[in-house]
Amino acid sequence: MYKEQNKDKGGALDTNKKYPEEPSKKSNSKIYFFIIAIAALLATNVYFYVKFKSSGEKLYTMAIQKQDLQIEIDRIEAELDNLVAQKVVGVDSTMQASEIRARESISSLRTKLENQTISEEDMQVATREVARLKGDVSTLRLALNELKIRNEILQRENQTLTRQVSTTDKKVTALSQENTELKGKVNVASALKVSNIQVNGISISKKGKIETESRTRRIDQLQILFSVADNVLTPKGNKEVFVRVIDPSGNLFGDANNMFYVHGEKLQYTFKETISFTNNGEEYQFLWSQDKFKKGAYTVLLYNENAIMGRASVVLR
Repeated sequence: MYKEQNKDKGGALDTNKKYPEEPSKKSNSKIYFFIIAIAALLATNVYFYVKFKSSGEKLYTMAIQKQDLQIEIDRIEAELDNLVAQKVVGVDSTMQASEIRARESISSLRTKLENQTISEEDMQVATREVARLKGDVSTLRLALNELKIRNEILQRENQTLTRQVSTTDKKVTALSQENTELKGKVNVASALKVSNIQVNGISISKKGKIETESRTRRIDQLQILFSVADNVLTPKGNKEVFVRVIDPSGNLFGDANNMFYVHGEKLQYTFKETISFTNNGEEYQFLWSQDKFKKGAYTVLLYNENAIMGRASVVLR
């Protein structure tokens, strides 16, 4: 019945009649799906490409930063070693503690930078620590330079002081020598000197009368008469006079315990007396006796203040 309705009046089939195109629509859907999938795949590839590219750049940047930090640490450590090698005198405990802290920081930073899994945040912390370490070493360098300058100033001052002390010592030595020489001259000038001296052989009678005698068998004593020259450099007062008597044979009369000094030389004396010096030209008398006198010349020497006053001789027959 359906077929009959599609036939025309002449009984022929109508071939221009349009039917539904279902297969063509399915093909278009598949094409759209593949286009969308390809676009998604391309977007994913671009995303991962950008992501990995950014990550690689970060890794490269961090590697460069690590290298730069390690080089900076090497420089800081070399500077620290150089400062310690100078061996500046006077380094105190504070400076020593600064050096120890700096070396501990260097060791810690090396350990961190050698870690392959170090993060970007760790790198930032390490960068700040290196900057702080650099500042600490710079401060230590300034402190050591100041100490070195102070040491140089002190050394120059010590050298100047040493030269001044040496110059002063030389002046003192020269003055001391001059004083010694002057004192010696004053001592020589102030020493008592006889203006007149005479030695006689004398005999003393029972009544105490003194007579000059030259014959040995009649001589009882030697008489020493002398006067002292005026001397304004010699203070007035009691003066000790040492007497040395030498017999005709050249032998000194004296006791081994009777010693005195003349210009540092130790001499033996025969006897000593004390006189009162008034600087008025007084005449003094000493008497000396022995059991028996010999024929010949007797010599008498007088000393005062480590110097000889005068000498005289007498010949006995």
